[in-house]
Amino acid sequence: MTDISSYKPGQDLLRGRVILVTGATRGIGRVAALTFAAYGATVVLHGRDVPALEKVYDEIQEKGHPEPAAIPLDLERAGTREFDGLAHAIESRLGRLDGLLHNATTFEKLSALEHQTAEEWSRTLQVNLIAPFALTQACARLLKASPDASVVFTSETHGHLPAPYWGSYAASKAGLEALMRIQAAEWENLPNLRANVIIPGQVDSPSRAKTHPGELAASRRTPDQLMPAYLYLIGPDSRGISGKIIEC
Repeated sequence: MTDISSYKPGQDLLRGRVILVTGATRGIGRVAALTFAAYGATVVLHGRDVPALEKVYDEIQEKGHPEPAAIPLDLERAGTREFDGLAHAIESRLGRLDGLLHNATTFEKLSALEHQTAEEWSRTLQVNLIAPFALTQACARLLKASPDASVVFTSETHGHLPAPYWGSYAASKAGLEALMRIQAAEWENLPNLRANVIIPGQVDSPSRAKTHPGELAASRRTPDQLMPAYLYLIGPDSRGISGKIIEC
């Protein structure tokens, strides 16, 4: 596999591709959406905050990149019908889908298991695990129709190595890694499809600020520094690479 730390993508890497980014209004998702557009992709922006979606939409347009699409959806309250509706909206507006970045996430709080509630677990699992499963399922037909499609899941260190007090969040991210491995295995005989996980590590993002409130922002990398890894896995240069967990 290519050494991602030294990966240099071509400027037209994603030209002609349609890529859906969940959680595209802030943090890694926002930077990924802007970066994918800069490399030629038509980006489908997902989020639940409509004004924030419009802001990213306008920023992409102002930079002269391909016109994006914006589809608001509250993942916490969405079910099969809503996920299918999102996929149908992509098909009706753009006619194809070549990439899917699952970046939306929710975090409740750090606490001992005995102090967490079933409601907290339900919300966390819905957004961090059930939604990526359901959205990938809803988009599967479009992804299979693409000559080269990639699904990338953003995980977290404590999903890979669970630790005390991380409870529902760690469990949801561990489940996300299992989901990716299962999906990659089921697509093993479909060379045009692949699925992989990225673990960003210490990065300056809203989620990191909540999980590590005492950490100095200056000690974290910026989302821009992670973009070579995201570009590599979402773009054509990673064709044939599937079922991998990439730790940044």
